[in-house]
Amino acid sequence: MRGSVIGAGSFGTALANVLAVNCDEVRLWGREPSAVEAINTRHENATYLKGIPLSERVRATTDLEEALSGSEMVVLATPSHATREVLARAKDFLPRSVPLVTVSKGIENGTLLTMTELLEDCLPEEFHPYVAVLSGPSFAKELARRMPTVVTIASHWDKVAQRCQKALQTDTFRSYTSTDVVGVQYGGALKNVIAIAAGMADGLGMGHNARAAIITRGLAEITRLAVRKGANPLTLSGLSGMGDLVLTCTGELSRNRHVGMELGKGRKLPDILAEMKEVAEGVKTAKSARDLSLKTGVELPICEQVYLIAYEGKNAKMAVVDLMTRQPKSELSGV
Repeated sequence: MRGSVIGAGSFGTALANVLAVNCDEVRLWGREPSAVEAINTRHENATYLKGIPLSERVRATTDLEEALSGSEMVVLATPSHATREVLARAKDFLPRSVPLVTVSKGIENGTLLTMTELLEDCLPEEFHPYVAVLSGPSFAKELARRMPTVVTIASHWDKVAQRCQKALQTDTFRSYTSTDVVGVQYGGALKNVIAIAAGMADGLGMGHNARAAIITRGLAEITRLAVRKGANPLTLSGLSGMGDLVLTCTGELSRNRHVGMELGKGRKLPDILAEMKEVAEGVKTAKSARDLSLKTGVELPICEQVYLIAYEGKNAKMAVVDLMTRQPKSELSGV
């Protein structure tokens, strides 16, 4: 079996390493020739996964046609804001009738499309039944080091999710299948925004009580919006909901939590992002979340404050005051 991974960032590279367990060859596409050469000669992605050896079955390339030729499973691991552009270049080389699995956790600015909706928007209808999404609590460095990781793979067609599940199953990587494509994606995308809020609380020194409140009320926000968009609420209590939310709000490897912590310390967002090698998806998703709230009428108080801090320069301490002094309500009132 040959697999393909489009996107040689930390998660794409780590997942290529997992896929290599069950594949004879995995082609990994990346933009940077120097990174591609290092993967092929030293079996290491020194930019994103320094010191972690990669399988010799992983072969990198800057050529999309070479990366996709003869593939029996394609993983799309580009940042959400770059996915449309990469798909436009890759479309003519995509193999037919094979799973197309997105692992990007974002909602496109402007269109407000999830990643599977974006794929369907960009690709001919014949590809649509094969679209799937992988999400769940999974830091790339731990995944690459073959530390135990459990995720969800969702597709409208059960057989596609099951094919992905079989291809990725190893003694340290386990997946569960789902048909709730909407719930899995909203959980994966919006938890990044909540993680920025949790990081801000940590950066402000507000303690464990505040973090627990943000996680719990953040989950309520995610669930409200996801259910409005057609998700099964039970999905949000699973791996791609609560599981991923807890990891991203508390884990030291969380990029979104890091952004929040630095904002909480009073630093400016452009300065924080300029220092980072990888994308913190929650920054762009905060704008999409705010637009979705306005469009659907679903209240997202925490996401709203993250948006105001990130895009309108609101003071983080004042955001906390505004959240704490909202009109008192019943916990199960829906808002």
